[in-house]
Amino acid sequence: MSVLTRDEAQTRAQFLDVERYTIALDLTTGEETFDSRTVIRFTARAAGDTFVEVKPATLRSISLDGQPLDPALLDGNRYPLTALAAGPHELNIDAAMRYSRTGEGMHRFTDPTDGETYAYTQLFMEDVQRVFAAFDQPDLKSVFSIDVTAPEGWTVLGNGVAEHVGEGRWTIAATPLVSTYLVAVAAGPWHSVTTEHAGLPFGIHCRRSLAPYLDADADEILDITRALYDRYHEKFDEPYPFDSYDQAFVPEFNAGAMENPGLVTFRDEFVYRSAVTDTERQTRAMVIAHEMAHMWFGDLVTLTWWDDIWLNESFAEYMGYQTLNEVTLPRALNSASAGEAPFPDTWVDFGVARKGWGYDADQRPSTHPVAPDPDAVPDTASALLNFDGISYSKGASALRQLVAWLGEKDFLAGINTHFARHKFANATLADFIDNLASATDRDVHAWAEQWLRTTGVDTLTAEITAPEPAETAPNGNGNGQSWALAVTRDGSRPHRITVGTYDHALGAQGGPGYLAPRDRFELDVPGDGTPTIRPGRRPALVVLNDGDLTYAKVRLDTASWDTVLTSLSGIPDALTRAVVWNAARDMVRDAQLPPATYLAAARTHLPHETDLALVQGVLSFAAGQVVDRYTIPEDLPAARATLTDLCRDLIRRTEDGSRPGLRLIAVRHFIDAATQPDTLRTWLDEGTVHGGPELDPELRWRILTRLAVLGATDEAAIATALAADPSATGREGAARCRAALPTAEAKAAAWDALFSDDTLSNYLFTATAQGFWQPGQEELTDDYVARFYPDAIALAARRGPAIAEAAGRYAFPAYAVDPVSLGTGTRALEDPDLIPALRRKLVDQLDDLRRALAVRSAVALAD
Repeated sequence: MSVLTRDEAQTRAQFLDVERYTIALDLTTGEETFDSRTVIRFTARAAGDTFVEVKPATLRSISLDGQPLDPALLDGNRYPLTALAAGPHELNIDAAMRYSRTGEGMHRFTDPTDGETYAYTQLFMEDVQRVFAAFDQPDLKSVFSIDVTAPEGWTVLGNGVAEHVGEGRWTIAATPLVSTYLVAVAAGPWHSVTTEHAGLPFGIHCRRSLAPYLDADADEILDITRALYDRYHEKFDEPYPFDSYDQAFVPEFNAGAMENPGLVTFRDEFVYRSAVTDTERQTRAMVIAHEMAHMWFGDLVTLTWWDDIWLNESFAEYMGYQTLNEVTLPRALNSASAGEAPFPDTWVDFGVARKGWGYDADQRPSTHPVAPDPDAVPDTASALLNFDGISYSKGASALRQLVAWLGEKDFLAGINTHFARHKFANATLADFIDNLASATDRDVHAWAEQWLRTTGVDTLTAEITAPEPAETAPNGNGNGQSWALAVTRDGSRPHRITVGTYDHALGAQGGPGYLAPRDRFELDVPGDGTPTIRPGRRPALVVLNDGDLTYAKVRLDTASWDTVLTSLSGIPDALTRAVVWNAARDMVRDAQLPPATYLAAARTHLPHETDLALVQGVLSFAAGQVVDRYTIPEDLPAARATLTDLCRDLIRRTEDGSRPGLRLIAVRHFIDAATQPDTLRTWLDEGTVHGGPELDPELRWRILTRLAVLGATDEAAIATALAADPSATGREGAARCRAALPTAEAKAAAWDALFSDDTLSNYLFTATAQGFWQPGQEELTDDYVARFYPDAIALAARRGPAIAEAAGRYAFPAYAVDPVSLGTGTRALEDPDLIPALRRKLVDQLDDLRRALAVRSAVALAD
């Protein structure tokens, strides 16, 4: 199969205008293939040659302007169109297309709970060719008219309003001008909740087996959707550009969601069938906000080529967090009353859950600018690699810094100019910067060069000088004293930051360790080189980037770090605490803070933490990286004991039922960290954690997975659990448990399922891979480390990018932290058969492995 190059796309865009696609899909032809008939009306601006893309199971016929062409001329995924005359043309293609089991193209899924079948499209990048023939590039926008024939009893959803015209046939309203990758169809016996807002039909949809869970949250989801819709209309001058707004929660979806205009598709884990925290509900709301922002950023105005993917993703990420932070709801939600913002702390979650994704990606060999040079994205295969922490969280962080520097009024003015000039068309980075510049006197072009065209993370370090303290007033202001702050920058970008200063509180205010805010002031880095002089005795704590408005690693001065170790939980603002926790995280990763010190800080301060996103973020890093990868073997028993004691303390502190979200987080992590099975067996047998919560499906499978790792369950118990929960998530849970069993037979069976049997769906592949590699099972899995590379390379070549990405992410031997594993993997990168998607994942994983070895080496030297 040929990937499209940027040069080919530019040539074809200059040669063609594509007016309309008329597509007929028949989903009644069997379980393996569906029929696809496409009529493309286009105009050649001059005489010449081009090609159309299609990836059929069988190309039955093709004709141009009524004249039949030879189907045998199809070359991979390209059919040549030669000697075209200038002027209008009509291309007809009739093909049988394969259903996908990997979330690419037209994915087909049969629900094991009730036997119902669903099909939906995911056409991103170049997968439209798996569903219908197309001139497949983002800057050949067109009108799409689609008819779908589906089994009786199914409902069909699409980019526009769908009408059932009888005998299983559905007609979807024609779209305005959109790109090929944004076309969407979802068909099946959906359970739907519909309403109307602002004169448009709104709907949410899921599998029938999930109907009770969607119904339980329908008011929340629709309230959030309507509130976001209204808030975006306050920000944007251009109205919502499509005729309806449907949100379909679909099975085995590879991404979090996809911004198809008028029909957003989400992974259906967002239909919660087990207990979740308020932070997880906030995450779902943010994804809704992110995808709705795409209706303007990406759908109304679309990138010209994939080097500008940040114009889609960075903006949707920034707008999603910022706009959700602003909306209010008409009825109470969680702790918020009617008329209050239900999620006022979204940037805390961004700071602790998303920003590290960007920091990590930006320090790997695979880093790239937010807006890479077009030559760095020569084809669609290389473009696919840039959907990462840089295009999402670093780009969103850069935009947050831009708004802080530019001001929100001018920022939105530039955005609205951008929409007005390029609606239903395509735009580039240069277009965007020009439109921003039209709204301000600031040098936006220079800002873009410094922020969007460079790589790496700047590090800002505080240096504080102060005279010896004399008599000091209780408010921290000494008698005529002052202190000086100099900020050194390791990097190249300008930063506008807020500096926060804090003093130890006297008396009982805030409890032990409470830090009282003294002052906040803005600072430009780099400045003129002159230290900033502030009045009073030097503070107990000085926090650079307080408020988290820039993208940079932060290093505290020594005295401030000493304060943090004793009083971090006493910092009054959660966003400030997030900045400090991120500083600690970065120091561990950079081998500047011992893993044991991070664990000790978590043990001291998390029991007093009130923000769930912070608790979840710190515990996840502590468990998944600090304990499982960074701690040297001789320190592991103590590290695991610290983590278990911390979770047990959190569980004890929530026995009164006042913090169910915190208790749920603690229970989950206690299960995952358990080294003995007795407590877990008791919970499973009794169906409850003592003092709550009752065990729901998620907790049952989590406990059973941990018992499998510990060798405290068997195949019979797993089969019994699957019989009790035969759902899709039950199947995934059983696959994870079976792969986690500490026997040679279980590991061999799991490996064969992953790398020899190509029938696993994308989700069952992921679950099996997650179960296979477990810390503490090295004697069973060591022999598979070397096998991983050739087996994964062959698998990726057979099954394509989605499975390649899953193999690189979940099946990689991440817990084999040793130089031999690193050397084996590094040599594997020389294999010429590596497809780009797997190569990128391996480069990233091996760099993380190299970092883990460096951290362990630093600990060993210190000891």
